[in-house]
Formats: sequence, C-alpha cells, structure tokens
Amino acid sequence: MSAGLNLAQLQAVHYTEGPCLVLAGAGSGKTRVITHKIARLIENGLAPRRIAAITFTNKAAAEMRERASGLIGRAAKDVMICTFHSLGVRMVREDGHVLGLKPNFSILDADDVTGILKDCAGGTTDAATARQWQWTISNWKNAGWDSRKALAMAQDDHERSIALIMQRYEERLTAYQSVDFDDLIGMPMRLLKNHPEVREKWQRLLGHVLVDEYQDTNATQYELLKLLVGERSHFTAVGDDDQSIYGWRGATLDNLKKLPQDYPQLKIIKLEQNYRSTSAILRAANNVIGPNPKLFPKTLFSELGEGEPVRIVDCDTEEHEAERAAMRIASLRANMNPQPAWKDFAILYRANHQAKPFEKALRKLNIPYKVSGGTSFFDRAEIKDLCAWFRLWINNDDDPAFLRAITTPRRGIGHTTLGKLGEFSAQHKLSMFGALFSSMLEAVLPKKAHEGLLEFGRYINDLEYRARHTLGAEASRSFMLDWLKEIGYEQYLYDSEDSETVAAARWTNVLEFCDWMSQRAGGQIEDAAGTTTQTEVKSLLDVAQNIALLSTISEREKEQDMVILSTLHASKGLEWPHVMLVGVTEGMLPFKLDDDDGKQQKVSDDIAARLQEERRLMYVGITRAQRTLVVSWTKRRKKGREMVQCQPSRFIKEMNLDASTAREDPREKLRQLREQLARKAAAAPKII
Repeated sequence: MSAGLNLAQLQAVHYTEGPCLVLAGAGSGKTRVITHKIARLIENGLAPRRIAAITFTNKAAAEMRERASGLIGRAAKDVMICTFHSLGVRMVREDGHVLGLKPNFSILDADDVTGILKDCAGGTTDAATARQWQWTISNWKNAGWDSRKALAMAQDDHERSIALIMQRYEERLTAYQSVDFDDLIGMPMRLLKNHPEVREKWQRLLGHVLVDEYQDTNATQYELLKLLVGERSHFTAVGDDDQSIYGWRGATLDNLKKLPQDYPQLKIIKLEQNYRSTSAILRAANNVIGPNPKLFPKTLFSELGEGEPVRIVDCDTEEHEAERAAMRIASLRANMNPQPAWKDFAILYRANHQAKPFEKALRKLNIPYKVSGGTSFFDRAEIKDLCAWFRLWINNDDDPAFLRAITTPRRGIGHTTLGKLGEFSAQHKLSMFGALFSSMLEAVLPKKAHEGLLEFGRYINDLEYRARHTLGAEASRSFMLDWLKEIGYEQYLYDSEDSETVAAARWTNVLEFCDWMSQRAGGQIEDAAGTTTQTEVKSLLDVAQNIALLSTISEREKEQDMVILSTLHASKGLEWPHVMLVGVTEGMLPFKLDDDDGKQQKVSDDIAARLQEERRLMYVGITRAQRTLVVSWTKRRKKGREMVQCQPSRFIKEMNLDASTAREDPREKLRQLREQLARKAAAAPKII
C-alpha cells in the first residue's frame, strides 16, 4: 500500500506513535501522505470512524475523500474527512445544548451578519462600515475573545463602541438560535475547554487527528486541536511555513512555532522532493523565499529535469501585458504537440481588479476563460431565497430567515403587518415565528392580516414535517419541485424581472440547485456516465442544515476546459502546466509597504512581517507552475484617471534568473506571434 512513496513520505506515513509535524513543501505530495497515513492507521487496527482528517475547503475535503476511497475502499466512508467548520457543526449539533443551543440552529452567512450588525447599531449605518465591524469582530473571535474580553482589551473609543455592538450582536444570535462561521470554531473550543464530559467524549471518539494546511490555522483552531487530541496527542499536522499567506484573516505562524514547545516529543519530517515543477521553476521559488527567516529550513528539489527557463516580460501598460499573455496562450496552443487544453493555462494576479484587461484580451482572441472566485452560486438572490426557507424549517427562531421567506414570494403580508409583528415579538421576547401563535397577537392585528400570518406559520410547520420525512434523492427532488410550485416561485421570478432571458436563467439556477440538493440526500445516484452508486440516505432536512457551510459551488461544478484567471490567494493548492504571473510591480506585489520600494535600511516589525507574507505569496504563485512560467510587469499602470510610472517588483530581482535567458522582448515576440497566427489563418481551408 506504501508503494511509490519516497523515504521521507514513508517516514511520515509510518510514524503513528505520537505528535508529528510533516513539513510539506509545494508539490511534495502531502495529500498522498495524508491518505496513505489514514490507510496505515486502519492497517494498525484503528477503526476508520476514530480517524479525523481536517482541511480548509469543501473541495479539498472532497478530493481527499475520493483519494482515500481509491486507496482503502469502503472503509473510507467511515473516516471523518471534513473541514474545520463541518466538524464544528457536528460538535455543536451533538453537544451545543450545554451552551443553551438547540440542535436545529441556523448558520448565518456574511450578508445576514452585516444586516444584524446594522440593526444592532440602530439601522442607520452603511453596509461598508458594518462590514468593517464584522471584520474586527471576526478577528476577535478568531483570537478566542468574546465581547467582554474585547471590551476589556479595547485600545480606544472606536474599539469600545465595536465591542458594545459585538455584545448586542451576541444577544441577537442567542435569541435567533443562530451561529456565524467563527462560532463554528469558537463554540466547539468552549465546549471542550469548559465541559470535561464533552471533552472526554470527543477525545475517546478520536484516536488520531490529521490536519491539512496547518500553517493556515488561527489561534482558536490551534486551541481546538489541542483540546481534541488531549494528553495522548495522537495527531499529524501537515503544512508549510513558506506557504502561510492568510495572516490577514487570522492565520498565524505562531501555531507552527508553538508545536515543538507544547509537544517536546514532536517528530518533525520534511518533504523536500517536488513532483510538480521543473528545476528552473523551483530554483526561482527557492531564491525568492530565501530572504525570509526560517522556522524549519528546507530546500525543494525536482527530478523532472531543468525545463524551460523562467521568462521575465516587461510591458508598457496593463493592456499591452494582457495582449501579450493572450497571444502567448494562443501561440503555445498552436505550436505544441500534443496540443494543450485551455485549462492547462492560468493567469495569476495579486488583486481581483487586475483581471479586467486580461478578460478583454482573451475575448478578443476568442479564448474561453473563467474568473476563479467570481460570484458564488450561493450568493445569487434566488438561491438565498430558497436557503432562507430551509433555515426557517430548521430553526423557527431565525428572524432574518423568517423575514426573507415570508416576503419571497410575497404572500399578501405587507410591511405594516410585519412591523407590528416585529414590535410584538420584541415586547414579549419571542421570535417572530413564535409570536405568530401567541393568543395575544390577534388583538394588535386586523383579522385578515392575522389569518395570513397564521396560515404561513402552519405552512412552515407542515413543510418542516414533510422535509424531515423525505428521504433520498428522488423523493427530495419531487418534494422541492412540488414546494416551488405551491409557492409560485417560477412565476415570481418572471414577474420580478424585466427580461425573460434573465428570469429563465435564474429559474435554471433554481432547478440546478434542487438537483444538487437532492443528490446530497443520497440513495441510488446515477452519474453522467450512467453508473449507479449507493450513498448514505439522508432526510432533506438534514441536508438543508449544512447548506450554509457550502459557500462555494465548487462541489457541483464540472471542470470546464477554460483558461483560469485567479488571484494568488485563490490559486493556493492548485497547479497548471503553464502559468503567467502578471502585474508583478512594486506597490502591487509586494502590496503598498511604505518602505520606499525596499530602499529603507530599517523598517518596523509590522512592515517586515507584511513583506515576508507578500514574499510567501510570490513563492506560492511561482510554485503553481509545472512546465513553463512567465513573470510580467508593466512600466506604467492606470491609477484613477492618471497613468503612473512603475518599477519591477523586488521579487523579480530576488528570483536571481540567468539574465541571458530570462528576458523576452515583448515587441519582437508579439510581432512573431502575429505573423504566426496570420500564416495559420491564411493556410486554413476557406469555407464557401
């Protein structure tokens, strides 16, 4: 089962006696190590259900589950392969009652949180300010603080006012029987920390915990891990300090520093052989990361040969740079045998706004492309509408979900009625749904309005009952289509859109969503190839509770043959044969450091830490490339309405490339490419 693993990988797989840190450099086969280690633990007699493999995204968890299944077969379905947040949901659902939370709680998305924070501040705040508060509160929660701690630690009046808003926000969440994403880590930590019986239960349950992308954990996640593994400390942390690029959202390298201190018996194993990139690309990556201080020094090496030199392209403007990138893709496609697919190419940049000229240039050459990290499927209004109904079935106390469901589609219940209901529920300390069935409500509302509300309440109870007893894919699909017909949702979409085409597209999204939801309810599932597989059968209500966790649609999306445009942050964990790293100028990568473009002899600790993280981001970008890498920068770029002069990023110099092979003359190259394409067009057979 361990065939094909190198010596370091074998060491990591076979060490199961205690805490283990696997320092997995880019492309060194970390997922392979994790799946083989799961197999080894099962071989050693550990029951699959006692193994947890935790990662950060649904996509990574799905890939790991698939690879584990290929390696160990049916036993893989019993292994707990999930994200931190999915584990949090399970823990809070099972044991949240000790914190006063019902098993059927709601998980609020970012928009819900913004709305509640605005409400907590009196309702007059703009969304941008509310999102700033949200960010600050999220950072406090990730550091393990509640509102009391935040109030005690506040540095000034501004922080004190946010801490008071946080206090009101916590009260609302309790009233709504709801949690946000940060709570899905913070609450399990509090459960384990403050309730010994819960802690003992989970430590008994989990015989070995594996954590992927360990360098991306925040302070709360580290505490959660420590409490889960207890004194036996049977865990494997897999990560790379050179790929820690999420400091801005609370990830901290302190977690890597603490491991040897907290676990003196820690076994450290380095994976330095890279199976992804050529030596030329790896050399550039090693040179770039070299100036950063090292927690655990390592040097990546490859046996894939020298490969093409890494190219540097200096362009006049962003438009020129985009044209150059598009022409390069067209040229490589035309001249390589076998011809690479469109999806073999990626254009990577520091910030989302840089995508625009590249989109234009690709469209001009009819090159299909996809902007990674665009609008999430779950952010579409029609999907949010349906999710609000699901949330209300699950948790009747969820007021934000109640308000969205009762008004989408409209049911003849106006804002005046809802305003009176809101006042009544606040006065009597009830949720809005709970207030529907109060005998006193009749006295404050007209008869027709009261009957309309009661009818809605009964309908929700009926749907909840039916969803609880609807099992498997087929029954779930029928249920949802019947329900959409009952509420007239298709008609509502057509009535609310001026364009029939837009309405039809939105309705198609709804049908896709229903299909995807029903598939998750399990039973006999037929895939596109016509193969039927049996999966665990769940109720539609169980599926609905986890919807909020699936913040991207990556799980339902088939890989399309398109050029990928992506930010560097979103590219982490991915790889492509041909990569163009663009916009590599001072002020963009590294991003606005205020250190006079690296000329200052002495800089603050904050600037030094930011520079190190930006350098790691450059390293991540370089190591996405398998066969060819082009790094481009522009001499001028648009800033507002003006064109400003630019300098190449200091990281280009740090790559320490061979000057004779690294630099391309873009004008000469463009001329050649145009001639090449013109010859190809002229030689193509004429269609009469």
